[in-house]
Parts: sequence; structure tokens; C-alpha cells
Amino acid sequence: MSLTDMFIAKAKKDIKKIVYPEGTDERILEAAVKVKSENIAAPVVLGNEEEINRLAGEKNITLNDIEIIDPAEAAQLKEYADMYASSRDIKTRVAEKMVKKRLSFGGMMVKAGAADGMVAGVASATANVIQSAALTIGYQKGLSTPSSFFIMVIPDFQGEKDQPLIFADCAVNIQPDARALAEIAVASGTNAKALLNLDPRIALLSFSTKGSASHADADKVIEALKLARELEPEWLIDGEMQGDAALISRVGRKKAPESKVAGQANVLIFPDLDAGNIAYKLVQYLGHARALGPVLQGFAAPVNDMSRGASVDDLVGVTAITAVQAQNF
Repeated sequence: MSLTDMFIAKAKKDIKKIVYPEGTDERILEAAVKVKSENIAAPVVLGNEEEINRLAGEKNITLNDIEIIDPAEAAQLKEYADMYASSRDIKTRVAEKMVKKRLSFGGMMVKAGAADGMVAGVASATANVIQSAALTIGYQKGLSTPSSFFIMVIPDFQGEKDQPLIFADCAVNIQPDARALAEIAVASGTNAKALLNLDPRIALLSFSTKGSASHADADKVIEALKLARELEPEWLIDGEMQGDAALISRVGRKKAPESKVAGQANVLIFPDLDAGNIAYKLVQYLGHARALGPVLQGFAAPVNDMSRGASVDDLVGVTAITAVQAQNF
């Protein structure tokens, strides 16, 4: 069973409502139909109903009672505008203009509990998806940093077939400070448990292992470790640590003999986007690993961003991931 199939199977066990703000894209309509017909999630599509139905007719898409909400005409508009105005300390009439925007309306549906998660991005920039989610849904308790992770499935690693690892952050934060790194570590650990049923063993990576080098960049990782342990004192989190010390048992025992993470890490936190993005692509193409992501994290409820070139199958897979994330909030 592929990872995507595993997430679909998990999603089917506890159906969650997922909102798609970009309802005038035919891929969204096709994905919503597939998600509903296969009982993966309960989809809600946002947009002008007449325009959506016209597009569906042109593309021979049978919507099969898919729920459609037009934010500009929605009965919930005033409720959501009042909620948004209160949370942002702005006037209601200003909030109403914001909430009429589909990304914001979708976020407010999640905030209000009318949906369990949101999938967007096929017609919106990643920055807009993240900003809308931050302003409407807000952040996971104790966190203030949106981030992302990849699930990397290593075909043969230390005798283990299809070993899954979490790599973060590989897509959002360019130069995270110590606090952001700590929050990325905690959010990644949360998703390791929620999506993969892993007991997270989190390694904060560096070019230095336990003081083997002295530099401000290593100091940042050391400070991030302290902050991460304050956020989750019961978790196995360690650093600063080189990649081999984090992953290879014999190296971990030699370089960090007192560590409960060294040599057996399953969540790797990279010190910046250069390192994370380069690493996942090298592992993907040279190590023949499967890379699933990026998946967004750090928000108070699941939100995921899609590539502009995403396929219908991509949307279905990310919907399943979003639904499984929602099962654990």
C-alpha cells in the first residue's frame, strides 16, 4: 500500500469536512466529486454557484450534490465578519470585505468549526494561502510559525524497507531563528505522530555535533533545542547534530553517546531552507526516495497548499492527508 493509499484508508475511517476555496477551477470540481464518491471526505466548494455549475456543464463534470457556498451571498457572512473583526480588532464592514474573499471565507469556516480543514493553492500563491490561514485560523497552541514538511520514504535504509522520515522545513522558512526552529520541530513531531504513528525522535541538524564546531549558526540550533524542550519537555528532541550522527547508529554512539536520538532520528529539522530544500531533493533523486509534500503545519487546524500544476490525483491525496491531520486536532 502506498502512503497516499494509507492516508485515504485512514481518512475513510472518520469523515472530515474539507473546504476548497478555488471552486472555479475544474480540477477542484473533479477532485471534490472523487473525494465524495469514494467517501474520503465531505467536500465544500466555494464560489458563485451559477459559474461553478456552468463550468461543470462545460467539462462534463456531474457534481452529485456537492455542497457549494458563495461567500458573497452566504448566510454565514455576518457571523464570520463579526468573528474576524473581533479577532483582528478592525471594523465589521472592513472584515466583511475580507471575509468575502474565498480564501478568507474558507479559513473562517475552519475557524468556526463549519469545516475541518482547507485545501487551496491551485489558483493562489502559497504566500496568500499561508497569510489567509494565519489571519483566520491562527496558529497551533504555543506556536507562531507556519512551516512545512516532506514525508520521505527511503527504499532501503539500514535494513528497513520503505522507512519514512520527516524532513522540515523544506519549503517555507528561509532563515528561521532559534524560536522558529523550535516551533518547526514541535509541529513536525506532532505530524509524525498524527500521520505516521511514529514516536518522534527529533534531531535538530547542524554542521556541528555537540560542540564539535563553534559558530553562531550552531549556537542558533543549540538555542532552538532549549526552546523546543521547553515546548515539549516529554519528547525525545536533541541537537545540535550532524546528519550522520542523527541517522547512523554507530556514528551516533561515537559522536553523541549520551543522546537518545542520535543514530535513530526519524524527524530531521534543518537549520535553514537552503539545507532542507537541497537535502530532500538529493535524497529523492540520488537515494530514489519518494517525497510526499510539502505539507503545511503550525496552524490551529489543517491547511494545505497545492502547486499551481497540481493534478486531480494530487488534490485527492492532499485532501486525504488534510483529513487525517484533522482527525488528530
